Amino acid sequence: MLTAVIVLSASAQTTIRVTVSNPINKVRADEPVIIPLSGYGDVRSALVTMNGQEIPCQLDDMNQDEQFDELCFLADLDKKETKQYAVTLYETGEPRPYPARVYAEMVMANTKDKTLKKHQQNNFIESITARGDAAYTYNLQHHHGVDFESELNGIRIYFDARQTLDLYGKYNKRLELKETQFYTTDEQKANGYGDDVLWVGQTFGLGAFRGWDGQKPTLVEPVRSRTQRIISYGPLRSIVEIVDRGWQVADTHQPSPITLNMTLRYTQYAGHRDTDVDVFFNKDVSALRFSTGIINVKGSEEFSDKQGLRACWGTDYPATDTTKWQRETVGLAVLVPYRNIASEEPANKDNYAYVLKVDGQHMAYKVCYTSDKETFGYHTAKDWFEYLTAWKKEVESPVVVTFN
Repeated sequence: MLTAVIVLSASAQTTIRVTVSNPINKVRADEPVIIPLSGYGDVRSALVTMNGQEIPCQLDDMNQDEQFDELCFLADLDKKETKQYAVTLYETGEPRPYPARVYAEMVMANTKDKTLKKHQQNNFIESITARGDAAYTYNLQHHHGVDFESELNGIRIYFDARQTLDLYGKYNKRLELKETQFYTTDEQKANGYGDDVLWVGQTFGLGAFRGWDGQKPTLVEPVRSRTQRIISYGPLRSIVEIVDRGWQVADTHQPSPITLNMTLRYTQYAGHRDTDVDVFFNKDVSALRFSTGIINVKGSEEFSDKQGLRACWGTDYPATDTTKWQRETVGLAVLVPYRNIASEEPANKDNYAYVLKVDGQHMAYKVCYTSDKETFGYHTAKDWFEYLTAWKKEVESPVVVTFN
């Protein structure tokens, strides 16, 4: 009986040897390592070790079919360093718990309990879909859309045709959105919690993905339906998706719009102030044009390397009520692969924009920001732009991962 149990346990696990190398002469922290799990059976739990020491890892069900599709862990590497990891996959058990370094939330107002304060709403949801003819989806969720964060940043995405990224500035490196829900109280502010730092209006905000009608960006409308959903809560990365079904998007080559489905996936890794954006379509959209960019913060200073990195540094009120809010200084950036840029548009009063071209059915880009509130961040345009230049070099020199 005992021998049979041992044999069964051995057959229900697989160990993968993973080599992770840093190709550049710079220390790297929290570098994502992703292992696709197709071909490894029904993985239910996992263990990652390096020199016998356990490393936090995460299993994610990307297509929501109740089977894990990817394993993620984060690597810390010295200059030009190579490390060896052992990843053991099990067909039984549950994902191991690790301290949360990211957070994601969708919540609707609890109108039943009148004792709850604005930052204490508890009608938590994981997905919401609105028909395209819904009157006003912006107020369906408590903080107007899904939010997520790492220790360094905090973002909410508006649940309407803008699908804009709005920003939360922090004083300290920590998770805060569970406590503030994007509506920081005076008491929380006195205790060093951050707050909303950007007014976005109809602009791109931080890198919203839009259509392009040949002259200007267009909102993501009309649609047959619009969905926000959380794919993963962490602990190492949060993943949220925006799904627009039946989007009638402008086609600059013909008068009639093209109808398609689009999924925007936002991935936030622990220890990162940048956020990954993946855009998926259900058909080839190579002939179409889209757009993204950043808001032209009032009086902002612009930076562009003319190769896909565009940024600004500026100061403005984060809300129209200038008596309640103080002016906030932010640095914003969008990093688009050069092959996806059809044109870099001149700045106007609203945006610093790119016109985009997609090769086939998918493209990816990154957004990044800092707030002058931060005790750990950047406080001048010069420092912000220098950081972004170094950041781009890291993005273009990813760690090298091999496994067997």
